[in-house]
Amino acid sequence: MEGLEITVLLGLTILVGTLLAPRLRLALPLVLVVLGLLLGFVPALRQVQLPPETVLLLFLPVMLFWESLTTSLRSIRRDVRHILPMSTLLVVASAFAVAGVAVLLGLPWEIGLILGAAVAPPDATAVAALGRLLPHRMFMKLKAESLTNDGTALVLYAIAVTVATGGRITPWSVTGTVIVSYLGGIAAGAAVAGAAAMALRRIRSTLAINLTLLLVPFAAFLVAELVHASGVLAVVVAGLVVAYVLSQITTAASRRQADAAWPFGVFLLNGALFVLIGLEVQYVVHEVPFARIGRLVLVTLAVWATLFLVRYLFQWLSAPFLRSGGPRPASGVRGRARLVSTVAGMRGAVSLAIALSVPLTTSDGGALTGREDVIVVTAGVILLSLLVQGPLLPVVVRWARLPVDHTEDEEYELAERTISGAALTALDDLAREHGVSDEVRDRIRFEGYQMLELANARTMAREQALIDAEAEALDVLLDEPDPLAASTGAAVEATPLQMIASSTDVDLRQRSPILRHEEHTRLKLAMLDRKREVLRGLRRAGTVDDLVVRRVSARLDLEEVRLRGVEELA
Repeated sequence: MEGLEITVLLGLTILVGTLLAPRLRLALPLVLVVLGLLLGFVPALRQVQLPPETVLLLFLPVMLFWESLTTSLRSIRRDVRHILPMSTLLVVASAFAVAGVAVLLGLPWEIGLILGAAVAPPDATAVAALGRLLPHRMFMKLKAESLTNDGTALVLYAIAVTVATGGRITPWSVTGTVIVSYLGGIAAGAAVAGAAAMALRRIRSTLAINLTLLLVPFAAFLVAELVHASGVLAVVVAGLVVAYVLSQITTAASRRQADAAWPFGVFLLNGALFVLIGLEVQYVVHEVPFARIGRLVLVTLAVWATLFLVRYLFQWLSAPFLRSGGPRPASGVRGRARLVSTVAGMRGAVSLAIALSVPLTTSDGGALTGREDVIVVTAGVILLSLLVQGPLLPVVVRWARLPVDHTEDEEYELAERTISGAALTALDDLAREHGVSDEVRDRIRFEGYQMLELANARTMAREQALIDAEAEALDVLLDEPDPLAASTGAAVEATPLQMIASSTDVDLRQRSPILRHEEHTRLKLAMLDRKREVLRGLRRAGTVDDLVVRRVSARLDLEEVRLRGVEELA
């Protein structure tokens, strides 16, 4: 099929999946994979293959960069004792366990290790698409793990391919590969992010800023590849650095544009990727002789079960060493949380890209035996991961009854109250500094107190809702209503919160409306700058999370864009 036909077909499939998923009450990735499988029954469509370089060089940098931009750096620092072993030691343990199972089922050791490297890392895009119903902290840990474990898997893959193709490895060469891959990837990502930050400080055009941001992940990947380092790790580091300084090096209009464009673009790439995975599974299955299908299905099931078991056992055995700060949950909760994390560790496009990258020949020109087996088993593991673990995850989460985490809401409310209070405290100084009249200053002060009162009211309403929910759950448990709670609820319902803004102090002086508007805009922008300064201080102190900062910053950016008007894109 021609490229244009494939593009239209992918777009239509994503549209159909987007419409069907809510009706079927299934996650969109699962629906798209199934649609890809169904399309694969058409012989012409089955020939649409997924080039591995397309995933590694086009899809992956964009998706990893966006996931890094929306990842909490504070969560990574807080849970680094958990994330680091899970993204390194667990990947190695999974790869060698899979290799051992593959050898027992008749595959050569070298091919088994390649297979292990391909299926060992949970995929960041699959985790992001299916894991958002997890508790916030668990989701952040799993996301950070899946962002960094690809580097470990690619190092293992390079070593395994070297052995399989007849190359020689030594302990020194393996050590050198690991050091260069990790340190080089971190250095490349930091260098590209630093260069981008210096350039963005000098650019004010919205389009130019976002074009520069779009180039960052590809430049980081390229620089890392040039020094034979981990391109995946370079993209992740670049994304984390850029996310930390983004509000200081870009404009509000450019951030609003990016917040609208990036999620949509990543959604399209994700959707196309899941459809292509379904097509690729059909392709590789039809390419394998029928006599080998039964054995490969057995290998696939064994590998998938091994990954599941190794992940659970690794968390259980290493629990005393992975425990991070904070209150220690009950043992039952920890056990259920380990099972949830195990089910949430799904494989995706990166695994298939690694499998498809296996060379066709050895170093002496002979055919590499077992390449098709790696592709078939990897595709089968991905399919089981998405179609079994995906629907199973909501069931396991409900069964686990993990404690609800309200930390993000509490920190958001704290940030809103803190920055509003700080801006009001500095209002008189800002008004004098910007030459704003008392009339405009007092009007803005009144608006500020209204917003602060609203933030306090929302906090109290949320806390009351939690109390009411706990009381209702207790009533259900005791099978009798609480008359006090019922009367309180009725009182609240009968007298809802009303905030009436009125003033009899009307200034009748004939002043220019344009002048008042300019003063109002000037002072409001100064207050926004003050709020951002205080917000960055809260983030530096670790008082609020990076994702909370992102939410608050988005609201401040929207207010700034409204004050400044539509900015020219050129």
